[in-house]
Amino acid sequence: MIEWITRMVGEAGPVGVFFLMFLENLFPPIPSELIMPLAGFAAAEGQMGLVTAILAGTAGSVVGNGVWYEIARAIGSRRIRPLVARYGRWFGVSAEDMDKAEATLRRHGPVALFFGRMLPAIRTLISIPAGLAHIGRAVFYLWTVVGSLLWVTLLAGAGYLLRDQYRKVEAFIEPISYVVVAGVVGAYLWHLWRTRRAARG
Repeated sequence: MIEWITRMVGEAGPVGVFFLMFLENLFPPIPSELIMPLAGFAAAEGQMGLVTAILAGTAGSVVGNGVWYEIARAIGSRRIRPLVARYGRWFGVSAEDMDKAEATLRRHGPVALFFGRMLPAIRTLISIPAGLAHIGRAVFYLWTVVGSLLWVTLLAGAGYLLRDQYRKVEAFIEPISYVVVAGVVGAYLWHLWRTRRAARG
């Protein structure tokens, strides 16, 4: 994957950075922790401007998140609820869970959207409940831009400063990413077990 990302950034420049970050937010296995440090390194080598790389990465991230948000918003939670009522127990999701998630997003939407952009998996998934809950477009896109811009700038800046040692960024961030993902998966499994146990009771 590293070779493919490197080739895309090197050959397509800012367009490649935009495309990769767009894909990263549609298919989370493509990590921004690799894309943006590489873009920063390319900027340090004179292949593109650092600001251009940051803007391209931010734009790709926002557009990718916008796809999920707009799809979820078009569907709406009202259409999802019958499916949740019928099949939700198999995934540990209930109508009450949806109500809590929507209430949390409406109450803490800006904070959740801002910090969610810096967490693996969460940065993509949070767009779906935000759309289902019909979080206002102005709120969603504003805080998605702000959070994405900060995250992209940190990664690209690290790649730019480290130059040919940019892989240290991946080595530092990757373990943290695994811990966060493991925590999210663990919380989901615990919630699923608790829900199934309550259903049996």
